[in-house]
Amino acid sequence: MPSDTASLFAEHRRSLVDYAARLVGSRAQAEDLVQEAWLRFDEVARQRLLVEPLGYLYRIVRNLAVDAQRRGARERSIFAGIDLDLAAAVSLDRPATPEAKALYRDEIRLLGEALDELPERTRIAFEMHRFGGSKLREIAEFLGISVSLARLLVTDAMQHCKERLGWL
Repeated sequence: MPSDTASLFAEHRRSLVDYAARLVGSRAQAEDLVQEAWLRFDEVARQRLLVEPLGYLYRIVRNLAVDAQRRGARERSIFAGIDLDLAAAVSLDRPATPEAKALYRDEIRLLGEALDELPERTRIAFEMHRFGGSKLREIAEFLGISVSLARLLVTDAMQHCKERLGWL
């Protein structure tokens, strides 16, 4: 079966990328989504017989594209409210310089990349806590985990972000 799934993927890869690119608006991101879809598809195909493998593969691509769009919208809404002039002026106690604005722009980009590197559950816990103001109990309920695990996820995410930003 794995060789059948590999040939199916190879045969339809270009059309999958075209489909994903229409959904996300970026060919590079579409390539990444299709690769991720293949990994998920292959894992499932090894465990059970798929009645409509091509349809299932397209559905995985669609779901990943929707998730990527949601994540992008959430990140844009989080970062859109950051006033670089104000942040630079407040932190430096003087008018914002182009260098200070560039520094904050770089830090925001690095933070976004750091968040993208986190496992989904960890990222959600961190964003709920730091950006949404949710209490650990609320995060635990939302994710269906214990409060102590919610605390650990937020702590791990914070540590990861600090490391990526060079704050440690």
